[in-house]
Amino acid sequence: MAPSPTGPIHLGNVHTALFNWLFARKMGGTFVLRFEDTDVARSERRWEDVIYAELQWLGIDWDEAPDRGGPHGPYRQSERLHLYQEAAARLLRAGAAYECFCSVEHIEAARQAAQQAGRPYQYDRRCRCLDGDAKEAYRAQGISPAIRLAIPDDQTVVLDDMVRGRIEFPTSAIGDPIIMRPNGMPLYNFAVVVDDLTMHITHVLRGEGHISNTPLQVLIYQALDEPTPQFGHFGHITSGSGSKFSKRHGEGYIGYYRELGVLPEAMLNYLALLAWTPGGDREILSPEEIMAEFDVGRVTAAPSQFDLKKLLWVNGNHLRRLSVPDFARACLPYLVQAGLLPGASPDLPPELRRKVEGVMALEQPRIEALEQIAAASEYFFREGITYNADAVELIDKPGVREMLALASERLTELSIWEIPDLEAAGQAMLDQLGVRAKGLYQPIRAAITGRTASPPLFDTLYWIGREWSLARLGAAASGDPLPAEA
Repeated sequence: MAPSPTGPIHLGNVHTALFNWLFARKMGGTFVLRFEDTDVARSERRWEDVIYAELQWLGIDWDEAPDRGGPHGPYRQSERLHLYQEAAARLLRAGAAYECFCSVEHIEAARQAAQQAGRPYQYDRRCRCLDGDAKEAYRAQGISPAIRLAIPDDQTVVLDDMVRGRIEFPTSAIGDPIIMRPNGMPLYNFAVVVDDLTMHITHVLRGEGHISNTPLQVLIYQALDEPTPQFGHFGHITSGSGSKFSKRHGEGYIGYYRELGVLPEAMLNYLALLAWTPGGDREILSPEEIMAEFDVGRVTAAPSQFDLKKLLWVNGNHLRRLSVPDFARACLPYLVQAGLLPGASPDLPPELRRKVEGVMALEQPRIEALEQIAAASEYFFREGITYNADAVELIDKPGVREMLALASERLTELSIWEIPDLEAAGQAMLDQLGVRAKGLYQPIRAAITGRTASPPLFDTLYWIGREWSLARLGAAASGDPLPAEA
């Protein structure tokens, strides 16, 4: 995996890292993380740290990288320039590459001419046969050459893709590309080949956007007389609109989903399902189950649409796999941030910690992202609440306030505020009023929560507590205007 340290790692890069990591771990191989940092103006070491942290959050580890070292370093392209220059010199000596002294103006004029003629631009090879005197004349003018790869004529590049099978590319469709700029900096397709070659990379899994790069890379390997790695190109991830994720949009970054409250194991699970199919028609898998089942033969070539609703469904399933204490710990930062709790778990008094875990047990089956927990549970932790439109409409119906007054009276009489006692009081009120449970319990729910949906009523009453529950019932029964949501 070779991201550029110019910002947080993009979702597509994470997807690529995941598949390479799974393949390496499944096959007992080595997973290499390196940085393509030759964009000096935008590359920063701080982004390397961010990339490390985002991959670690997902549970993806690596064997060789700048932070760990390894036998094939250095692992930053900016520290490997001598290797690219040595490889370019090797190609020049073999006659597989040549120096090009063409000016930018000449190249641009030829490109525009091709565009006007309606044909793809290819370099005209005017420098391919320059003799020594002509080269020296250019150098005497202070012109430094680029280096181009000499593409062989009338050949077919054959790729046995691990995902797509046999792919063929005619060399007639590939112009002689620049592999080294006049300033000595390599271009992507040359640098990545030298990196893969000197790091002994044997397998490369990547998105289909790289298919067009592959024939040139194969030709570079052949020109260097070196074995070619096995390539596999899976379908890219599209957004809901069907287009590729834009790097400019927050939804394209893994940190966006972490802040949303997606668990790392859920994110890893969902990303694995994009372009890979596990056996047994299962979709909810632990990292260990994914690792055990991963098979590159089940990776698909078709694009996969990133569906936030599906991700949240997967996340909800993983949230429900947590123990209640672990779920409560995961929720704490969101409750603290919303001002519902004074601090993190170690600072909570035992009774408040008990309440938090009790409430979280009620909400655990109901939410799909940790970010939802504050809005879902705020009426348990705030004395004053607001009422949504549905709750106000229900409480305003004829006869409802009278039932709430009765509920306030009967619940006030309880000496013990425990769930069985609350249930018994509820049943006694139903018998007295001769109404169905929904006819009484829904108004009570609206009065004590400010909404018409909540966890089971008597559990909700218990964890809201006697004082707040009775105060809210009394306020709703009084007929005074209720504080409405904005």
